[in-house]
Amino acid sequence: MCGRIVCMNQLGAALRAWRDRLDPATVGFAHGSPRRVPGLRRAELATLAGISVEYVVRLEQGRVATPSAQVCSALARALRLSDDESAHLMRMAGHAADPSRVPRMIPGSLYRIVDQLAGNPLAIYDATWQLLHWNPLFAAVFGDPTVRGVGDRNVLVWQFLGELPRVRQTAAERAAFEESLVADLRATTSRYPDDPDLAALVSRLNLSPRFCELWSRRAVGGHQSAHKLVQHPDVGDIAMNSDILNTQDTNLRLVVYTPQPGTDARSKLEFLAALGVQRMSPQG
Repeated sequence: MCGRIVCMNQLGAALRAWRDRLDPATVGFAHGSPRRVPGLRRAELATLAGISVEYVVRLEQGRVATPSAQVCSALARALRLSDDESAHLMRMAGHAADPSRVPRMIPGSLYRIVDQLAGNPLAIYDATWQLLHWNPLFAAVFGDPTVRGVGDRNVLVWQFLGELPRVRQTAAERAAFEESLVADLRATTSRYPDDPDLAALVSRLNLSPRFCELWSRRAVGGHQSAHKLVQHPDVGDIAMNSDILNTQDTNLRLVVYTPQPGTDARSKLEFLAALGVQRMSPQG
């Protein structure tokens, strides 16, 4: 117990130090009124991380037993922590990486890449193709992922037990896409054979005869790229390419969607970037 208290006190001290060193102007807070602290105020950190000021106070005072991994991730991004600092924060909060589990912690460097590619729809998935993070343009193109429960934000679940949001596939494209996804998932099971969430996903997908057929082939591979024809309710078809960038240590997948050459996809993406997730046409 004493060790845990020490870690919580260290966590509070680290948060205060990281908050003090961050220039408010770099995260959008102007130097309007005089400041008693050199960096961010607690209220500003709370706003950036999407938590309450009271919770920030309790964290810095060491009065939170185990802040969730989601809160730690939000704090790391708000404080502009390096990848090493983010990992240190997670360890102090009691979330040391378990090598037997599929990694889901998104490093700060990947968030920074996402921010630089805001002109394209993009999303981050874990090694089971569970959707972890997306940018506003992804939601505008494919629909808001939050309308689905967290457990249903998975590409394999969409493909085999439902439908891919707004994506039209020919029979050949669908077959190739499914074969690639299943071979990729098979590779993931050898990397994380003891992950219970992965086992539960495979069990759930066995409800699909098509998945069972492909799974029985025991093909192993990696899903790398694909063509996507998105049927958007307001702007019509958007022809895009999707390319997958894999992180070396965590097997996270950054999927970046770019317009297919020779199409009007870029102008449609620019329009949707301005429109956001709102609909022009009334819901039927």
